[in-house]
Amino acid sequence: MSENRSTTTVNQEARDILLSIRDLTVSFPIRDDEPEIRETILDHVSFDIPRGKVVGVVGESGSGKSMTSLAIMGLLRETARIETGSIDFDGIELVGLDEKTYRGLRGDELSMIFQEPMTSLNPVMKIGPQVEETLQLHTKFSDAEIHKRAREALENVGLEDVDEIINQYPHQLSGGQRQRVMIAQAMVNRPQLLIADEATTALDTIVQARILDLLREIHEKSGVSILFISHDLNVIRRIADEVVVMYHGQVVESGTTSEVLDHPKEAYTKTLVQHAPDVDTLASGHPILRMEHVNIFYDDGFSLFKKREKEQIVKDLTLTMYKGEILGVVGESGSGKSTIAKVLTGLNTCYDGLITFAEDRPQMVFQDPMGSLNPAHKIGWIMTEALRGQKLSRAEKKEKVIAMLHAVGLEESFYDRMPRQLSGGQRQRISIGLCLLTGCGFLIADEAVSALDVTVQSQILELLLDLHKKHGLSILFISHDLNLVRHFCHRVAVLKDGELVECASAEELYRDPKSDYTKALLAASVAKG
Repeated sequence: MSENRSTTTVNQEARDILLSIRDLTVSFPIRDDEPEIRETILDHVSFDIPRGKVVGVVGESGSGKSMTSLAIMGLLRETARIETGSIDFDGIELVGLDEKTYRGLRGDELSMIFQEPMTSLNPVMKIGPQVEETLQLHTKFSDAEIHKRAREALENVGLEDVDEIINQYPHQLSGGQRQRVMIAQAMVNRPQLLIADEATTALDTIVQARILDLLREIHEKSGVSILFISHDLNVIRRIADEVVVMYHGQVVESGTTSEVLDHPKEAYTKTLVQHAPDVDTLASGHPILRMEHVNIFYDDGFSLFKKREKEQIVKDLTLTMYKGEILGVVGESGSGKSTIAKVLTGLNTCYDGLITFAEDRPQMVFQDPMGSLNPAHKIGWIMTEALRGQKLSRAEKKEKVIAMLHAVGLEESFYDRMPRQLSGGQRQRISIGLCLLTGCGFLIADEAVSALDVTVQSQILELLLDLHKKHGLSILFISHDLNLVRHFCHRVAVLKDGELVECASAEELYRDPKSDYTKALLAASVAKG
């Protein structure tokens, strides 16, 4: 009886594993003219990919991550030799599989997304036919059905104007659009396993976040297993259920994401975790700001001709923000967003309740930087003023200002320019640099990108995220653009008529909004977008 139960358990475990790698060793010749003198690239690698799970493979360059994916796909170079091991895919042994059978699996049961879609997409072939090609090779659908499914695949990866994109060439699309096309191409035939090899590395941070959200959404909807390869632990933490850590061609540690990244056992994993910048998780969990039962008023000032009146703008607000967090505040015009920012920066003192800062008051990045830069002085003078309280020589101050110009992506020549000589995006970079020169680690960005065109907006957001990554900045990000907040912030607080309606992680808020007001905002955002 116990033997039957044991056999049943083993069979069930086997059914739960989609792909199993055991003792895989791969070598390459060190020199082409001496093929027998070989170097081991993969050294007795073993791990599993369970059905319906996302498994992340992480490690530095040369650790064997990509070589593992190529071995699974049967795309190793001719000079490669599999010395030992097995790759079992759903009961099919891939090691030694003939090429004809392998071709039947690729694009059908096994699909792969590469790091740079521009080199993977055919530059002289329109997008529509490229996505349709997989269906033509692996199915017997009619041309009409193939066209329909390809179109649906492009729609499912969030591409707009699909009718237009189908007739465009890869060079006519942005990097993010091309990567979405690659995902559509990989998923059009509904494979069991999707391999993403550094699929977001070449993208800027904003687009990267969108692609990660898309992959997670596809995984949840379709149940496809994903092998996600990356050198970035923060990306792996965001998307993977389980993690495999590789070093010099060997697996050094594996387990659930929380086990491996929060409680690493091996020295190499501990080093990786220690040196990973804390981007997508809160750096410490320590509050940097507490607002408890805060009421904020607008005081219309003193007048001899009428009674002085105070209008309440924000009502009984209780909110906590954590160090290293990007907290979004959204709501319609008049909801109290900017009023909160003015109180936190000391520009409005007409409030009651308790406001506690763990550090100094935050610095503000305004919507219109031209209004906050002195038009009568050069940029160097303006930025040096921020260092007035520091005991530095004139040369040291100039050196520090120039270093900050470089940090916000501007050349040294901007030191001698006037604000009017700068574009909107360049002025906003100066405003961000001014805040950071004071040593402040807490910024309030009040509609800081809403006055910029889309391209410059993306560049400024990328800069803020880069600075957040390098310096652990805490950012209170105020915006009316829910689509933008969704991909930029860790958590989102929703305000309506001065009251906090709800506050949740960005992912949770957009997936499952609790209040009718948030649902209406999201619906309007989708309709607008």
